[in-house]
Amino acid sequence: MTAAIYASRARLKTVVVAGMVWGGQLMLTTEVENYPGFPEGVQGPDLIDRMKAQAERFGAKFLYEDAVTVDFSSQSFKVSTENRTMEGRSVIVATGASPKWLGLESEQRLRGRGVSTCATCDAPFYKGKRVVVVGGGDTAVEEALVLTKFASEVSLIHRRNELRAEKILQERLLNEPKVRFIWETVVREILGKDRVEGVRVANVKTGEERILECDAVFVAIGHTPNTGMLRSQVELNEAGYVVTRNVTKTSVEGVFVAGDVEDMVYRQAILAAGHGCRAALDAERYLESKK
Repeated sequence: MTAAIYASRARLKTVVVAGMVWGGQLMLTTEVENYPGFPEGVQGPDLIDRMKAQAERFGAKFLYEDAVTVDFSSQSFKVSTENRTMEGRSVIVATGASPKWLGLESEQRLRGRGVSTCATCDAPFYKGKRVVVVGGGDTAVEEALVLTKFASEVSLIHRRNELRAEKILQERLLNEPKVRFIWETVVREILGKDRVEGVRVANVKTGEERILECDAVFVAIGHTPNTGMLRSQVELNEAGYVVTRNVTKTSVEGVFVAGDVEDMVYRQAILAAGHGCRAALDAERYLESKK
């Protein structure tokens, strides 16, 4: 969104291939407390809507189709959806990242039947129920905090013996009476035929297994960059994130990058916005240099 604002204000013809499910991870977030300018906080979708309106005000066009392939082999860059192919003199890749899964057959079988990666979306379905959150970073703690507003009990399962989330989030969760912590434990199987009924877990040190009854499992173990269509087009690292040269420049001249598709460490909205600003400015300067 920020890249679109800056690019369109620079009088560049700007198209945002936003996707059928658009807006990024903030669309799945409730209250955002750490974005500057909102002392009382702001709902994630509201923040995105404001950014979108701002970009549209300066002439950016939004296309609600998924980009499926790109071709950066010539300086007339191509981005294709299922319905059309667009050409541009510069591209900013800001495709973000997607949640990781545990890799269990039972997890996929019960997706939408008690297995979720979005507490903001699904927490209201489990009012007064027992739920499990898997993970120990910021994502897991944020999911657990959302769930405490609805569930009767939240069990957080983490393979380590301490959380990795930022301290203020840890403090909130540790002081939440609805939450119990199950340390040094992993989920082996999610139980239930037509809906989640429990999880089979194992202690990572002793191997001892036990069954925990629950009504839902929220998987919050990190993210994978959305770079599948970029393979062979730009340089990626071992984890699949875009490799940069001088902050926003990719291995292809004229193709720039911004946000969580490159950021493996911070994953913050304010940094993604700043990154988008720099990418748009770099794209503008690149186009000027090419006259």
